[in-house]
Amino acid sequence: MPVYLTTAYLARFADEGMPIAVALLALYRTGSAAEGAYLLTAWMAPHVLTGPLTGSLAARVRCPRLLYSGALAVFATSILVLAPTVGRAPFAVTFAVALAGGSCGPIVTGGLSALLSGLLTEGVSLRRGYALDAATFNAAAVTGAAAVTLVAGAATPVVATALLGGGAAVAALLVAVLPYAPVVRPADRPSLVADLASGLLAVWRIVELRAITVATVIAFGGIGGLAMTAVLLVDGPGTTAGGGITAAEGGQGHVGGGYLMTAFALGGLIGSLVLARWQPLATVQRLALCAMLGTGVTLAAAALVPSFPARVALFAFAGLCDGPLLGATLRIRAEHAPPPVLPQVFTVGAGLKMSAAACGAALTGAAAALGAPGLLLAIASLQFVAALLYVLVRGHGTRPVAATAEPSAARGGT
Repeated sequence: MPVYLTTAYLARFADEGMPIAVALLALYRTGSAAEGAYLLTAWMAPHVLTGPLTGSLAARVRCPRLLYSGALAVFATSILVLAPTVGRAPFAVTFAVALAGGSCGPIVTGGLSALLSGLLTEGVSLRRGYALDAATFNAAAVTGAAAVTLVAGAATPVVATALLGGGAAVAALLVAVLPYAPVVRPADRPSLVADLASGLLAVWRIVELRAITVATVIAFGGIGGLAMTAVLLVDGPGTTAGGGITAAEGGQGHVGGGYLMTAFALGGLIGSLVLARWQPLATVQRLALCAMLGTGVTLAAAALVPSFPARVALFAFAGLCDGPLLGATLRIRAEHAPPPVLPQVFTVGAGLKMSAAACGAALTGAAAALGAPGLLLAIASLQFVAALLYVLVRGHGTRPVAATAEPSAARGGT
């Protein structure tokens, strides 16, 4: 578990820091918020295609260790290449590099989480294990955003982006030493196409999985634009009289957006750690619903107040609400996914969420003229829509029973 948590943290440190790093890097090099938004879209969009494929490959390849190590190596290399090339190389080149790195993203998100149930030791419950896993996301988001913000302000966004690549490279080395369960290949193993379909069908047919997937996809459609919106909420010294941003100063001038995202991530970390230590009386489904509603309320409030300190506090409260949502989501997947398609369910769910976030990032770039408060209100509204859909989807159909009991440490693996 310590090696797993360290590996997951470092990989997610890079992934969680990328939105603010790319936003600041694009502003620093080009003065254009739109280019950063489109690069983030390229980074996140491949998840919808590579997510299901990653889950199927993880469940059938002869050497899962090679799959995980190779994917994280490509992930790290892409970040290290983007640092010096954004704004210098042709946009098509950086877009392609972002696509390559983003294609490995499902390993960082759902792929690593799918390993966890096979690593749990006696006495570590599924609830606690996945709460700690969720905490790695939030801890990575806190330190990723903070590190990018501080390094970008003290040096440049280029150095900050390279720091993320270094963290991912260390994760690629550590993942090779994790224990991997032997891959069992039954004689009647379905084809890869059938395997891909089985994960998608499980997400669709099992109402608990379908409900949480629909809700988190909508919610992440808003969260995907939050980093760019946070950057635009802060007027830095690189802002010109006409509202534009000078390329030389834009990256450092808007680092206040990094403080907002750090506050959001810090709140999320606290929320996840509280969930890991405290067993709430509410069901995991009600916890997920309250998390979405709380995030929406606090982000809407942050859009309406002009004070920067008040916005920092509200972003922190929004993160405090959002943090338990991830832990609840991971637990719902683990409890309701049939064991044979557990990796597929994790990577499909994570892939759909990240693809929705990519759409949100693209729409944020296209709709930047609305102004940051308007964009933030739109993001908050999507959290309310997500909560409503979660209630509606769960209220229709029957819930098939699939591995609802808390499994032992022997369950799962790849």
